[in-house]
Amino acid sequence: MSVFTPLERAELEAFLAPYGLGRLLDFQGIAAGVENSNYFISLEQGEFGLTLIERGPLADLPFFLQLLERLHQAQLPVPFAIATTQGETLRQLAEKPALLQPRLPGKHVLQPNAQHCAEIGRWLAHLHTTTQREPLERASDRGLAWMLEEGPLQAMQLDGEALQLLRLALEDARELSAHLPPLPRANLHADLFRDNALFDGNHLSGVIDFYNACSGPMLYDLAIALNDWCLDEQDGLDPHLTQALLGAYAALRPFTRAEANAWPLMLRVACLRFWLSRLIAASQPAQPGVRIKPPVEFQQRLQLRREQPAPPLPLAL
Repeated sequence: MSVFTPLERAELEAFLAPYGLGRLLDFQGIAAGVENSNYFISLEQGEFGLTLIERGPLADLPFFLQLLERLHQAQLPVPFAIATTQGETLRQLAEKPALLQPRLPGKHVLQPNAQHCAEIGRWLAHLHTTTQREPLERASDRGLAWMLEEGPLQAMQLDGEALQLLRLALEDARELSAHLPPLPRANLHADLFRDNALFDGNHLSGVIDFYNACSGPMLYDLAIALNDWCLDEQDGLDPHLTQALLGAYAALRPFTRAEANAWPLMLRVACLRFWLSRLIAASQPAQPGVRIKPPVEFQQRLQLRREQPAPPLPLAL
């Protein structure tokens, strides 16, 4: 989350009036993240979050709204869209699609423990089992096809060990495509990093930023989460944290043999996805209020996933 589009108080007050939530008390931009403009909004009737959609086709927005509403109805802690008194949920602000959502309690965890990781595993299992029977279909706009197209373009900017690593990772992406058909599918968050989860102590109180959500293999969601939540001090995978996340997940949604076979590749390709997106972001002109995450983090994680054995998935006997 970032602030690409600054707002004036008067235009924000006009936007908020149809919700009937009282007078605007305060608002402030949120300077984390990389894709949309986000604000904290204080109104007389409570605390809210406001998102201005900066990236992606407008045709995808009904998918996000429907998915969040389904998860809200399943009692998962997510920021569903609030309707105006006339029943509108998706509106325009500063010539951008805009959503008002409840502000979820809690704060980000920078150094997760095993209980935090288990909470993330359970939440992902609930997301997947809630949507597995009838997933809302949306292809990721940063899936394998995108990686195989974007990778050679980014390779032109690299040399030495980084270039060799990228070439190997693109081979992994091509190989993974052959493993996808038997993998069980559902809706995915596809971006469940530490800065997209909120905790009250050890309790997961909210998951935010669903604008990379899609349908796809559930194993991909696990790989993305594991590559950020379960790190040791060198960016390898901490066995204790990894076991906590995977064990909590498997207790609710057992893994299959096909998933176990694809797991090492999936861990590496999940690193490739975010290495490429960060390389692209870092190559763009700097914008005030926008935080660019360092690409080298995922370059290092990818290298370690190649060097170290993948942690085994807990399979039912």
